[in-house]
Amino acid sequence: MPELPEVETVKNGLSRLLKNKTVQSVTFDWPKGFPNSEADVNNFLIGASVINVERRGKSLIITLSSEYCLVIHLKMTGQLVFRGKEQFGAGHPNNSLIGPLPDRSTRVVLTFTDNSQLFFNDQRKFGWMRLLPEFEVANLDFMKKLGPEPLNNEFKNSEFRKRVRRRKNSSIKATILDQTVLAGVGNIYADESLWMAKIHPASLSGTLSDAKLNLLFKSIKEVFIKSISLGGSTDRNYVDAEGKKGSYLEFANVFRREGQLCPRCNTVIIKTRVATRGTHLCPKCQRKTK
Repeated sequence: MPELPEVETVKNGLSRLLKNKTVQSVTFDWPKGFPNSEADVNNFLIGASVINVERRGKSLIITLSSEYCLVIHLKMTGQLVFRGKEQFGAGHPNNSLIGPLPDRSTRVVLTFTDNSQLFFNDQRKFGWMRLLPEFEVANLDFMKKLGPEPLNNEFKNSEFRKRVRRRKNSSIKATILDQTVLAGVGNIYADESLWMAKIHPASLSGTLSDAKLNLLFKSIKEVFIKSISLGGSTDRNYVDAEGKKGSYLEFANVFRREGQLCPRCNTVIIKTRVATRGTHLCPKCQRKTK
């Protein structure tokens, strides 16, 4: 599943290419992937123009002039492919990004009045595109449970520490992977942030000092900012909004570096399991707190 930097990269591309386009028609072949009433589609999607594209956690929100939104979750194998004067594909990197569309993975097609099109492809049919009034988006179950955005300037160290310590008996990795604690952190960026902060992933959240938690929060933000600037990771299921693989993993310090030397202390990086996830760490730099 994509993490925050990948979805932010897609959001930036869509925002540039979709803004002010007017929806002319929509087709779909999988009702669970487009669970919207015909009346709502006709009244609030057809004829509406794109005002903005935003991100919340790992989902995308296309705001429309009708005061409705399209909320999109790509899940594991979703893609968004734009075809117009410019072309790009974002999402699971298979041939649908560059091949003729629609194809057998296409679930939804939005056609705009300038004849450009946005294709929502999803091989495994886990993703979805929901049409909702703007005021209802925040009331979606998963939205209500989402923690603050790490890159939101209003989210401060003190609030981060408070949220982490609510799970004082959980490992710190499990805690920061919990989307109710903060939004958008997945396995890659958890490992990288914990390495940067010199924290063992299995350390209990309640054993970490204020200084350590402040450093971890700073590290999460630094890792995200760097990854966004590089177009996200090159993990198996993601490319950026230009249809190119991201480059962050080329610069990762521990993720998928097992057997290599830690760039900080030259100790061999190991891979273990923490919070049921494959976990990469330096056994010297990241000593477990007691």
